[in-house]
Amino acid sequence: MGMMRDDRVVVVGAGVAGLTAALALAARGVSVTVVERASAPGGKMRQIGFGGAPIDSGPTVFTMRWVFDELFANAGLTFSDHVRLQPLSVLARHAWSETEQLDLFADQQRSADAIAAFAGPDEGRRYHAFCRDTRRIYDILEKPFLRSSQPSMLSLIAANGFQGLIDLPHIKPFSTMWNALGQYFHDPRLRQMFGRYATYCGSSPFSAPATLMLVAHVEREGVWTIDGGMHALAKALANCATRLGATIRYGEDVSEILTARGRVSGVALASGERITAGAVIVNADVSAVATGLFGASVASAAPAVPHRARSLSAMTWSMVAKTAGFPLSRHTVFFSRNYRAEFDDILDRGMMPQEPTVYVCAQDRADDDPLATDEERLLVLINAPPTGDRHAFDATEVDQCAQRTFDALARCGLQIQRQPERTQVTTPADFNRLFPATGGALYGRSSHGWTASFQRPGSRTKIPGMYLAGGSTHPGPGVPMAALAGRAAAASLLTDLGSTGVSRKMAMHGGMSMR
Repeated sequence: MGMMRDDRVVVVGAGVAGLTAALALAARGVSVTVVERASAPGGKMRQIGFGGAPIDSGPTVFTMRWVFDELFANAGLTFSDHVRLQPLSVLARHAWSETEQLDLFADQQRSADAIAAFAGPDEGRRYHAFCRDTRRIYDILEKPFLRSSQPSMLSLIAANGFQGLIDLPHIKPFSTMWNALGQYFHDPRLRQMFGRYATYCGSSPFSAPATLMLVAHVEREGVWTIDGGMHALAKALANCATRLGATIRYGEDVSEILTARGRVSGVALASGERITAGAVIVNADVSAVATGLFGASVASAAPAVPHRARSLSAMTWSMVAKTAGFPLSRHTVFFSRNYRAEFDDILDRGMMPQEPTVYVCAQDRADDDPLATDEERLLVLINAPPTGDRHAFDATEVDQCAQRTFDALARCGLQIQRQPERTQVTTPADFNRLFPATGGALYGRSSHGWTASFQRPGSRTKIPGMYLAGGSTHPGPGVPMAALAGRAAAASLLTDLGSTGVSRKMAMHGGMSMR
């Protein structure tokens, strides 16, 4: 069975954060083994295929390209050599009925003009103010929050000295997103449209801090499609990590993280094999660690996410189908008529929404390009309660949800000819099976209340040699955020090894720049 050297780092999970950590470490000459229970890389960035038509069935929006440009550059590589991106000019299309449609564009003036035509010139002017303020929120937070391994409100203020205190009101931590949006937009439809950005981290705009409005700025900085789909990014990360010397083992389940003399000593696989290691990076939901799925000896390394603090889950339909009526763009959102009721259903009552907001990713489209085929690949998604570990979501309930979902699309003029044999439904219970101990929550802890962002654990744990990475850790969910978490875990590990002198070979130059 062969024991492995203890200068090895084992990464548990080949999601974006695990792959990013592996790439960063392999580039520094560290011996890295990634162990992944699925048969392919990507974690939530998964594909579902119907006869050679793979459908991205996890994250579908690629932003913050600089994160990956930096990651690859730090590894001596060029991101654009490995992943082909196409910029979108239409960030998203939005619909409230057959006659109410609004596009947001990468070009700020085009968006302002569209908003003015849709809701009046005053709203167009207020959009410019919104853009200015969301840029400011992002600029204030990028270095002391997004790039920090474990920030606090105090460190956020201290990072900018006296200016930090002056900046604090600008990031709007104590106002809800919904209330803050009301100061910019008087048309309730616009408030709803920009409030949806809270759901990007699995939260409700009625409870999340207005700080999350920075997502609007992130999208304005660029949204791209990836040739081959989002999953191509996971494959590129895996391929580059392997080329730099990392080993990735698929179809292997880690049953326990091993400890000896108070520190990590390796992992045990479900097969019975043990891999010794000087450090372990866990790219899994923190709840999986906290509930003991990796053994009792490491359960204290991560905080459990209380059920009430879980982020949203989803119900999705991955399908190949014919569409008619509504002019889909790559990303289209069809809004419910009562947004507050939708979140009350999901978060307060723990039930599927009576009338959902529906997101459709039309994966054979870019902007307004005509379709080359009469059928297209679609991911249809609605928000759902994170109750997948205690509620089964039987066929009747799924059918009712489908009826409400596709009725909402029809109300806006979109007809989809569904074929059961070319449709795969994923419920919160399915997501809980894919990502254990989450209840199907897709984003870790929800971002409700101003302290929530500081309650996500950083990369270091109480157990020497054990590190955390992924969308449930700091800085939060989403593809670029998970990549930043993977980088932070690798940087923390290298810094710790450099300072303790555990292994000169592993420590290399004693640290890794976060820039």
